[in-house]
Amino acid sequence: MQFIDHAEIQVKAGDGGDGMVAFRREKYVPAGGPSGGNGGRGGSVILRATPQLQTLLDFRYRHLFKAQNGEKGGIKNMTGAKGEDLIIEVPCGTVVYDAETGAILGDLTQPDQTLCVAQGGKGGLGNQCFLTNHNRAPEMAQPGKPGEICSLRLELKLLAEVGIIGLPNAGKSTLISVLSAARPKIADYPFTTLIPNLGVVRRETGDGTVFADIPGLIEGAHGGAGLGHDFLRHIERTRLLIHVVDLTAENPLADYHTIQGELQAYGRGLADRPQILALNKTDALEPGDREFWLEEFSALGVGTVFPISAVAQQGLEDLLRQVWRQLDDLKATDPGMPLPWEDGDDRGETESLSDRPEVPVALPELPMHLFS
Repeated sequence: MQFIDHAEIQVKAGDGGDGMVAFRREKYVPAGGPSGGNGGRGGSVILRATPQLQTLLDFRYRHLFKAQNGEKGGIKNMTGAKGEDLIIEVPCGTVVYDAETGAILGDLTQPDQTLCVAQGGKGGLGNQCFLTNHNRAPEMAQPGKPGEICSLRLELKLLAEVGIIGLPNAGKSTLISVLSAARPKIADYPFTTLIPNLGVVRRETGDGTVFADIPGLIEGAHGGAGLGHDFLRHIERTRLLIHVVDLTAENPLADYHTIQGELQAYGRGLADRPQILALNKTDALEPGDREFWLEEFSALGVGTVFPISAVAQQGLEDLLRQVWRQLDDLKATDPGMPLPWEDGDDRGETESLSDRPEVPVALPELPMHLFS
């Protein structure tokens, strides 16, 4: 299955049905009169989060979505049927943007959470609504109003509490494979991991915490180099980061500063996210090198440094104890998951549906035959 974490779609709500012009002609109703019913309201387009989906792959092959139109009014003051709403399922963690303005319309993080992105048009009034003392037989009715049309940009940001970051071949995939049931591809060459991998790590109490193995970052990732630019967004929701450094690399200290520089350049508050430093591959070091690097990294003042070996499964218990301790502290101070625009992201605020007009003043010029 391909991992697709961004897509653009166009949606159109259903048009309202036209009002009806009709008159009563029953045998024992001498006065008669207008009896044209109102048109039905058009269906709306609604996004709904579901845990059954993991990527936005479905939107790679389909880009246009249209809700059902309302039926026109009937005789005998009968209102036309309402158009059926179109419900589009998206993965939990999907952020919805207006493709035209870049404003955030909603963030679907909870299962079955919904967001109405296009409202159906109102049905037109039938001629029975235009009956007055001066016009006893109105021969006019309103057409239905058009439904909203909009272009949306969907971005999937993984819902993981702990993110594992580091340069390529630092041992991130090996670490998540021994901590959880995840089985990512592991090899001795860079960029083995091409997509984020999720794994559930169990505590002694049985509670599970989602860890995310983020594909290798390199220098310049914030500007589009390597894979990091595509997947840095998946760290935005994490509460805690585990920074894995390969001690067998040519210059582990420089590798550490490279990743920190990329987090700072990317913004969104990632550089300020709590981190745990894990020095990996200690089993492959020469005698005395382990203590040397512990002193070098401890001198950075980044807190407790954990020497580990993911392959040999050494030091992982102490690392996990620190993860649980910090997560508990973070949840006690801030029980909510950080949202993408709360960490210095000024890309817009969530638009309240109550503030939106039922039919926009200016609709994007899209070819109508695409929705027919």
